[in-house]
Amino acid sequence: MDDFSTIAAIATPAGSGGISIIRVSGPHAIPIAAALFQPCAGRPGNRPAGAAFESHRLYYGHMVDPASGRTLDEVLLSVMRAPRSYTREDVVEINAHGGTVAVRSILEAVLRQGARLAEPGEFTRRAFLNGRIDLTQAEAVADLINARSERSLSSAAAQLEGGLRQAVQTIRTFCLDLLVRLEAGIDFPEDVGDLIDTRETVGGLQEQVITPLKQLIRNHVQGRVIHQGLKVAIVGRPNVGKSSLMNRLLGRERAIVTPYPGTTRDVIEDTLIVQGVPVMLRDTAGLHGSRDPVETLGMAKTLENSGSADLVLFVLEAHRPLGEEDVRVYEWIRSKPMLIVLNKIDLLNGSAAQAEVPDDWPRERCVRISALSGQGVEELQARIIQAATGESGLEAAGTVIPNLRQKELLERSLASATTAATDIVNGSAPELIAIHLTQAVDGLGEILGTTVKVDILDAIFSRFCIGK
Repeated sequence: MDDFSTIAAIATPAGSGGISIIRVSGPHAIPIAAALFQPCAGRPGNRPAGAAFESHRLYYGHMVDPASGRTLDEVLLSVMRAPRSYTREDVVEINAHGGTVAVRSILEAVLRQGARLAEPGEFTRRAFLNGRIDLTQAEAVADLINARSERSLSSAAAQLEGGLRQAVQTIRTFCLDLLVRLEAGIDFPEDVGDLIDTRETVGGLQEQVITPLKQLIRNHVQGRVIHQGLKVAIVGRPNVGKSSLMNRLLGRERAIVTPYPGTTRDVIEDTLIVQGVPVMLRDTAGLHGSRDPVETLGMAKTLENSGSADLVLFVLEAHRPLGEEDVRVYEWIRSKPMLIVLNKIDLLNGSAAQAEVPDDWPRERCVRISALSGQGVEELQARIIQAATGESGLEAAGTVIPNLRQKELLERSLASATTAATDIVNGSAPELIAIHLTQAVDGLGEILGTTVKVDILDAIFSRFCIGK
């Protein structure tokens, strides 16, 4: 890739709209704009020469094809001179009318002037390579674009502000300082003397490195929940109120509800937001003995979806004793994280038989609700989030780890730091301790992007859209 080339791309979604933006970045961005832009006569502040464009100012005029003299569109042109731009290069943004033909014509004219089409994420990659943002912030840009809820948006925004960078940099700085003292003792043992106090150093590693790393790793689960959402399957025998529960949670009639068993024969999916977290609900076919081939296929889908779900809502009828089919369903799904939902509590009365949950079932995970009246549903929603994130709930957005790459690097650094602490206690050679500390530092550096390989960068930025 030519780092000195000028790149261009459409930075807004395809299709008709009020505005489309063509973004150009690189050393020839402003001359290319000057060759195509014709300011409107008599408009104060509009200047034709590229050298005269003022930074961070809008210019009104037209984009004109210099070869044919044809006007392509009426535009607002903005110029951002380096280093005060997204990429820290000269950047031009052409605000044109939304529409496939018009915006494509302007982009093609820009490319004919010497720019090349940007690769996915190349603008953000240049911002990273030019030192404007670190790799955690670059990855946060993708999370910000793909945010599916206000909570995921807040989390990504906190990452973009440097929440994760600061936490990782603090840990890495402690490791680097310790590594410098170790290597000084190795290289100049007579002059430097004993720089490592065992008790103080191990305590510092535990407090400043190992404990913070463990917390960040624990937060990875919460990061996945916030950014990707929860997959929740509603499971049970026929007519226990699974579809009614889905409709109640969604607040609208999404699934068909009838008094006849086997109404739901295929998986019905929809999404709601609970405490800022996207929850993908799946209403499934009732599990029971059946020779109907369509019902059998539906039940196979039910088991498949419960197997891939993050959480299973196992629905029972609160006003009836458990039957053999209820027990059979539980045996099928018992290995999955679940909440036992005792539905239809509105039908309970003092003399009616009630469902008794066996002692060997997780009684602490029972929730009593009425899908008909809505009683207990708010508690169920809270328990859904709690079951996914643990007793501590969701942590502050700035400490959440949003992707698996960062979690694996944190785990690698934690293992190395823990080994280094053990080596110090055991009186191992300083050279061996230094090796493990270096591994910890390198892992943290990969998170920030200071020691990352090119193929890793390619994989990260390939997730971006063209134009970002």
